[in-house]
Amino acid sequence: MADPPSPQDPEATPDLTPDADASQDAGSSSAEIEDRLDDAEDDMMAAMQAEMDRANAGAAAGGDEEIDMMAAMQAEMDNASAGGAAAVQDPPAQPPQPFALDELAAATASDSRQPIDLIGDVEMELHVELGRTLMRLEDVLKLRDGSVVALDKLAGDPVDIFANGRLIARGEVLVMNDNFCVRVTELVGA
Repeated sequence: MADPPSPQDPEATPDLTPDADASQDAGSSSAEIEDRLDDAEDDMMAAMQAEMDRANAGAAAGGDEEIDMMAAMQAEMDNASAGGAAAVQDPPAQPPQPFALDELAAATASDSRQPIDLIGDVEMELHVELGRTLMRLEDVLKLRDGSVVALDKLAGDPVDIFANGRLIARGEVLVMNDNFCVRVTELVGA
């Protein structure tokens, strides 16, 4: 194992004391950053040129993909040599335009009715309720064939007609061709 650096080793501990030259270093560090950016741009240009040369060699062999790649790389190089991101120009700024609202007018009632044919094929569950009652579980368990359950409606009272669980009408029970049916006598509004 290596020994930890000693506190007297100047390379091991950074100098944290403020320098009088710190303000001068700030100006020189921005120059260093610009130099590094220029060096990085030069390296990028050299790498792109190498790729261009390789693509040119492939294009000489007759590949269309290499020609497309070469054209794209040439465009990138032209953009980078023209200043990179600085070459991309923003569209000219336009002053914001005020948004104009139209005059609000009262909606007129439409006399034409929309066709109901659009929903004509929608299926709904329709059931008729003769009446209701409350029973204890004990009484329900005693039900057998022939048991009579008393409902809260009297004979001849209208029955309730429900569509998808919502009361829509009331009617009276009839017998037609040996089948029970309901004649609607009252529509229930919303």
